[in-house]
Amino acid sequence: MVEVKAKLQEVFQLQKQHQHIIKKTSAEERIEKLQKLKAEILAQTPAILEALQQDLGKPAFEVVSSELLNVIGEIDYYSANLKQWMEPVEVPSRNEGAVAKIITEPKGQCLIYSAWNYPFMLLFLPLIPAVGAGNVCILKPSEMAPATSNLSAKIINKVFEESEVAVIEGGVDVASALLELPFNHIFFTGSTHVGREIMQAAGKHLASVTLELGGKCPVIVDEKVNLEEIVPRIASAKYSNAGQICLAPDHVYVKEGQQEEFVRLVGEYIQRGYFENSELNTTDLSKIINDRNLQRLEGLLEDAIAKGATVQVGGKIKDGRLYPTVLTDVSFDAKIMQEEIFGPILPVLTYTNLEDVIDQINARPKPLGLYVFSEDQQVVDLVLSNTSSGGATVNDVVRHMLEPNLPFGGVNESGIGRYTGIFGFKEFSHERGVLYQAPVGNNPLETFGHTPYKGKLEMLMQRIK
Repeated sequence: MVEVKAKLQEVFQLQKQHQHIIKKTSAEERIEKLQKLKAEILAQTPAILEALQQDLGKPAFEVVSSELLNVIGEIDYYSANLKQWMEPVEVPSRNEGAVAKIITEPKGQCLIYSAWNYPFMLLFLPLIPAVGAGNVCILKPSEMAPATSNLSAKIINKVFEESEVAVIEGGVDVASALLELPFNHIFFTGSTHVGREIMQAAGKHLASVTLELGGKCPVIVDEKVNLEEIVPRIASAKYSNAGQICLAPDHVYVKEGQQEEFVRLVGEYIQRGYFENSELNTTDLSKIINDRNLQRLEGLLEDAIAKGATVQVGGKIKDGRLYPTVLTDVSFDAKIMQEEIFGPILPVLTYTNLEDVIDQINARPKPLGLYVFSEDQQVVDLVLSNTSSGGATVNDVVRHMLEPNLPFGGVNESGIGRYTGIFGFKEFSHERGVLYQAPVGNNPLETFGHTPYKGKLEMLMQRIK
């Protein structure tokens, strides 16, 4: 560990010396680096598919649609807009004859922690705004996805000099050692529990933080919607990546009279999408990342059943995979309703009054995402105006994250800060206020604030009436 800390210190000091050079780079130079990164990612696509298959058993379609396309799309979006974002913005000034401007400058030395559930996307997606804003970075991939971590390091090392972007692989000890260094900004994706530790460590150096956490993202289904149309949207997001998605629908509220049909339609979706000849199609269903997490999900199921829940669909395990599962009659006392599920288990709850659902949502920590399905704008407005969440999607799930013109992030226990699009650029930038004062001879009030003050107080008091 002594050698590891020495290496970390060496890279940190190297980047500390180099950050001022990177700060001066133009929009064109930064875009060139991002496009070089894009080219290397495209060249390594077969290897990326293989790495994610090794780590998560992730279907190639899901890798391309949810990891690669998001990263490539963000690079292209930055390439088209970065020059404009970097321009100083002039704002109105209350000072006579002065000009006020907001100038963006990089925060400096940044530390980025990736999560294991989307180990490629969640490493590179925050790197794009960090580079776009002109920072130097150290990246810590998740050790729980070793093949992707190793490949990501190779890609980064081919595109960037270590003095600008470096990858440090390793476990919890390495992650902890990095927190001892005085970074200017820390970007973390992961659990709320670890997020608290990151924030506490950042406080020692007064570093700013972006915490992308999670929570129990609820879905509310209004009785007037067409269930056949909306169930595929909910189910596809729930069971993609075996439910190991921070924005996945955690549980669903449906009107009492809808539950049977809703469960039936989800079961049919699962049968069509994940079974062939009555056998689980493991090529289209990601595995649970490791035995510890699989056992955790088993424990949640067992506890829910012991407290009265009924398994309507799934509940079995095969080849490290938990079958897509649907539960009903779930008690709010069950552990599965107390912690984020982060797996392919969908509790379906019933309600009579929408106000009761709102009260139940507000009784929990604010979620990362909230989803409401309704064709009645009054219902939508009632939910949105009486709840709080990091973001929300109406009549779909997860989609708000994919809109580059919207900020993405959590609130309180589901996260701090925003990224994607211009919001990521601002997150990794310091907005520096600069006032260009008028020359002394052009301002008749120049000496008013100078001593002696005799005879001036009365004039000043006139301004506050």
